[in-house]
Amino acid sequence: MSLGAILVAFATRVFLIPNQVVTGGVTGIAIITNTFWQIPIGVIVLAVNVPLLLISMRFLGGWRFALRTLYTTVLMSVALEYSTGILDSVTDDPLLYSLYGGLIAGVGGGLIFRARSTGGGFDIVARLLEQRFGYAPGRSSLILNGIVFAAAMVIYGPEKILYAILVSFVASRALDVVLSFGGGMNQVFIITAQPNEVSTAILQDLNRGATVVSAKGAYTGAERAMLLCVMTKSEVPALTHLVSQADPHAFVVVGEAVEVFGKGFRALPQ
Repeated sequence: MSLGAILVAFATRVFLIPNQVVTGGVTGIAIITNTFWQIPIGVIVLAVNVPLLLISMRFLGGWRFALRTLYTTVLMSVALEYSTGILDSVTDDPLLYSLYGGLIAGVGGGLIFRARSTGGGFDIVARLLEQRFGYAPGRSSLILNGIVFAAAMVIYGPEKILYAILVSFVASRALDVVLSFGGGMNQVFIITAQPNEVSTAILQDLNRGATVVSAKGAYTGAERAMLLCVMTKSEVPALTHLVSQADPHAFVVVGEAVEVFGKGFRALPQ
């Protein structure tokens, strides 16, 4: 979490802020606000994220998630604020600051997800919209970031937004590489002798559903329960940790789901 937060702050401070490249999310809002009122970017990021974290503790029911995200957000905000004047832009070439800014930010974001945390902001909003209204998180994030990019286009001009989109694309690809998964969702099969403990952990800590299927070992003939669940690739490290706590002898298979339809995901095509 620490390394990821510092890398994201480094990419933002050295490559993006000096060249007025507005990222999506709360950081993008902070950059725009700083342009008009010179309020420190780190302060804005922290001020917006604190109430979102309190809301996530109330409605998402995950104090561990909230504490991890709080730590990541505070460290990122402090690194952004106190690196002012110490770290300066290393290039004003649009291609270089877009590629390297996106690459470093994406690696940092991937490390944060692997540590079962988030950078706060729109990630929390997307999860809330998914839980309360069933909106797909990817679609929610796209709409929210689109609003930020539209505002930035009016302020900075269309050229900066083209670079911002390039940064977002590079960052998302780098994040995928760090997570070591392909695109799309993951389907997970869990064969366990403790189905109640594992399913309870999935429901309460991950806010995901699971289907319990009766299974029988071909070699031993022993009766076992098999749980099937579908989730984003960033949630898989948290799942494997929960399963290991509930049943260290469980057998877990993680596969890639090309498309997922149903509640909490995409609507079935008509």
